[in-house]
Amino acid sequence: MTRKPPSGEDFQGLIGRTVYESKPWWPASKVKADAPNVVLIVLDDTGFSHFGCYGSTIETPNIDALAAGGLKYTGFHTTALCSPTRACLLTGRNHHAVGMRAVSNFDTGYPNMRGAIPRSSATLAEILRDNGYGTFATGKWHLAPMAECSAAGPYTNWPLQKGFDRYYGFLQGETDQFFPELTHDNHFVDPPKSPAEGYHVSEDIVDRAMGMVRDQKSLVPEKPFFLYLAFGAMHSPHQAPQAYLDKYRGRFDAGWDVARDEWFARQKAMGVIPADTKLAPRNPGVEPWENLSANEKRFAARLQEAFAAMLDHTDQEIGRLVAFLKALGEWENTLFIVLSDNGASQEGGASGVLDEMKWFNGIRESADEAVKRLDDIGGPDSHCNIPWGWAQAGNTPLRWYKQNTHGGGVRDPLIMHWPKGIAAGGQTRDQFCHAIDITPTILDALGIASPEVVAGVPQMPVHGASLAPTFADPAATPRRDVQYFEMLGHRGIWKDGWKAVTHHEAGKPFDDDRWELYHLAEDFSEHDDLAERHPEKLKELVDLWWAQADEHGVLPLDDRNALALFRAAMRPGLPTSRLRYVYHPPISHIVADTCPPVARGWTMTVQLDHPGGDGALIARGSLNSGFVLMVKEGRLVFDYNDFHRHTRLEAKTPLSTGPHEIAFSATRTPDGGGDLLLKVDGETVAEAHAPRLLFMISSTGMDLGRSLSPVTEDYAAPFTYPGRMETVVFEIPFTMPTGEVKAQAKAEMVRQ
Repeated sequence: MTRKPPSGEDFQGLIGRTVYESKPWWPASKVKADAPNVVLIVLDDTGFSHFGCYGSTIETPNIDALAAGGLKYTGFHTTALCSPTRACLLTGRNHHAVGMRAVSNFDTGYPNMRGAIPRSSATLAEILRDNGYGTFATGKWHLAPMAECSAAGPYTNWPLQKGFDRYYGFLQGETDQFFPELTHDNHFVDPPKSPAEGYHVSEDIVDRAMGMVRDQKSLVPEKPFFLYLAFGAMHSPHQAPQAYLDKYRGRFDAGWDVARDEWFARQKAMGVIPADTKLAPRNPGVEPWENLSANEKRFAARLQEAFAAMLDHTDQEIGRLVAFLKALGEWENTLFIVLSDNGASQEGGASGVLDEMKWFNGIRESADEAVKRLDDIGGPDSHCNIPWGWAQAGNTPLRWYKQNTHGGGVRDPLIMHWPKGIAAGGQTRDQFCHAIDITPTILDALGIASPEVVAGVPQMPVHGASLAPTFADPAATPRRDVQYFEMLGHRGIWKDGWKAVTHHEAGKPFDDDRWELYHLAEDFSEHDDLAERHPEKLKELVDLWWAQADEHGVLPLDDRNALALFRAAMRPGLPTSRLRYVYHPPISHIVADTCPPVARGWTMTVQLDHPGGDGALIARGSLNSGFVLMVKEGRLVFDYNDFHRHTRLEAKTPLSTGPHEIAFSATRTPDGGGDLLLKVDGETVAEAHAPRLLFMISSTGMDLGRSLSPVTEDYAAPFTYPGRMETVVFEIPFTMPTGEVKAQAKAEMVRQ
């Protein structure tokens, strides 16, 4: 009698009463012989011209070598923001259709903005894992609702639950490159060393990526791997090792107008853009370099130096990974892809910022003040971003920036290299293509069909088209003729070489938006608006946009992100759905999006048993902004760091050993500051007035009993407290200042 296994396995052997009456059977291996590896490298906020091989004078020799040995695409498009583009890259579907209309921090209550990819849209990692691949991710994630990214989960949308076997990186949209908030698989970890010991997160994630690959290839060398490596670069903060910062001193003193003209000429000479391309007009708010004051020039040039240093350093890390794969013997059969998720960032404003948190708080960065700290730029004591002029130079020859659906936001570099699969080394491909095409291209190149069902869930149709035919044929046309765009109300649509596009002003009726029309096939930079000359073509495209919007779940259009964000954060079951927070240390690091919202003023009470000794009790933020309650030199100290302006409360006498109740309160005052009060066992030991309570305090979260990154120069991380903390209680006023809403909205939009 033949028996079937209770597991329901499709067993194709024979099960009898004993093994002597039975026939064993093993499923065939999913690994195909000589299956290629895949490396997908994603950079952040890198404009169309930023790579050397796309025109800039920033040194990117390793990326340039990949282009020289592979293919360079000049018609590649993205969504204009981070999370949406990454959702497209990993699923092959349009971002609205997979619930990622904007950054994953948002959930507006509509299907197009949940901040999480649905199970009906399996990721490339899930598909490749089911086909025998090892799947690894290192670096930036930003594809999970950030309110879910605490140690309490849910972990549903973390990398390991989205198809990756291993993960090491940061879940947020940005991180401090010297003091990152790191996650290893499903738990938070500390950086392996300090900046003083040479730490930088780009080097760390490449080390971890190589370690994952080395493990697999050492143990099962025939098994292919998929590595998704997402750098924090080139998102702010722009931070790099000192040697790279020194390398670029003085290189940009001539200014953004000279650089943009030079990069434009280089693009034409290289054939990156057609010879008849016109340079897009200066974006509104970008001043001619010659109009800037001496200090404004010094500040802007130094910010661009930090950007260039970080890109150069990132290029070197890519080169280190390439050298590793060559030494491992895996280079020839690895499909190696490098791209950017959107254009250069506009969040630095007209003059640039030494610390972007100032912009969130509505504080104008003064160049005259900033130049006093020029040497901090690019190091741990800065959180900087470039000004509009340098961002437009990075998007040469295009107009506008990241967040916008004009070319500067959505047209980005893409390089594909594969010695065994791409023979046409050094060539350029100018076909229109999009982030949704990457997954279909990889699956096509690997000979894997897109599945109709994954883990029992029927899959939505794939929207992208494979670019694999372009590997051998320069004239191959992807199987698509239309692509819509929508980001924060900005809209656009491409069809058969024509593009209609709007630049939306938040709060104004969408019907009042002015549509522009460009013939991209003849006007690479969107220079000549043909809307008045071809009203019929414009109407055709606008009507098509609405049809595409309906088909792909773009509607409802929405430009009111702040309030929707706060409503979503107050959903039951999330760390932020309360006004009283009770912690029981020791606990894991608390990311910024799940910290108590202290902008309103707050109280915190610590029950502890003090054995003597120093350490941090509560630490939130970094050297650039934040606060710390600590025992320092035996005394209780509270320090509020307002962009290097410190309000300090210090007890006059040492904290005695034994049990204590430490209480602190910050009460917001009409002048925008706060009255600070520190008590021990009910007795006031220090008080002061902080000139300003920040609405957005830091992108770095909070620790109890230790400090991930120092908030003052009085101590070095982790500054672990030696005693036992029973509870830490935060209480938050119900009233929410308007400034807090605006600051939070700005912050989430900049963390793309």
